[in-house]
Amino acid sequence: MTPHTITLIFAVILGLCVGSFLNVIIARIPEGRSIIYPGSACPRCGKSIGWYDNLPVLSYALLRGRCRNCRKSISWRYPAVEIGCGILFALAYRRFDTGTALASALILLSGLVAITAIDLDHQIIPDVLSLPGIALGILFSVTPGGIGWAPSLLGVLLGGGVFLVIIVTSTLVIGQAGMGVGDVKLGAMLGAFLGWKLALLSILLSVLLGGPLAATLLATGRKGRRDPIPFGPFLALGGLISLFWGEAVLAWYFSQFLS
Repeated sequence: MTPHTITLIFAVILGLCVGSFLNVIIARIPEGRSIIYPGSACPRCGKSIGWYDNLPVLSYALLRGRCRNCRKSISWRYPAVEIGCGILFALAYRRFDTGTALASALILLSGLVAITAIDLDHQIIPDVLSLPGIALGILFSVTPGGIGWAPSLLGVLLGGGVFLVIIVTSTLVIGQAGMGVGDVKLGAMLGAFLGWKLALLSILLSVLLGGPLAATLLATGRKGRRDPIPFGPFLALGGLISLFWGEAVLAWYFSQFLS
C-alpha cells in the first residue's frame, strides 16, 4: 500500500470522525445546548451512548439504525453526514494534497455540511458557525499559499453584499425580504475562504441549482409565496463546487470569449 493510499484512507477516517462531531453540532446548536457537555445520549430515551455505540457509520450498521436501549430508530442523517464528510475529506486531499490550503478546505467543508443540515431542519444559519467562518477564511487567506487578504476581504463584501441588496430591494418592492440575513453571512463566509471571483460563481451556481426547485415547489403548490425555502444548502453546494472545480469552470467560461 503506497503512502498516498494510506494518507487517503486516513483522510476518509478523519472525515468520518469529524462528521460524527458535526452531528452533535447539528443537533445541539439550534437548541442552544453545549456541544461539549453532557456526552452523547439517545434523543428518545435519554440513555447515555457508550463509545462502542458511537463509532461513525459502523455502530449505526451494527445496531441496524436503532438505539440499543429503547430500540427507537436513529435518524438516517447521522450516517449520511459521516459518510458525506468522509467522501468530501478524501476529495479535498486529492485536490489540495497537504498544507494550509487543505486545512482551509477541510474547515470550510465542515462548516458547509453543518450549515446545510441545520438550515434544512430549522431554516436558520447560526451566527456561531458563519461569523467565526468569516474570520477563519480571512485568517487562512494570509497564510502561505493563501488567496491573499485583498481577494478575501473583497469576497466578504461581494459575497454578503449581493444578498444584502436582494433583501433591501425585495423588502422595498414586495414588502418581504427575499433572503434571510443568514444567507448574507454565509455568502460572506464563502467570499472569505474562496475570494470574490469564486464567491460570485458560488452565488450564480446556487441560483441555477435552487431556482428551478423553488419555482417547481411554488408552481405545484407545495410551497406558498411566503413560505420559507432554505437557500443555504444551495449556496453551500455552489461553494463546494467552486472550491473543487471553480477555477476550471472560470477558465473554461472565459476561454469561450478568447477562442
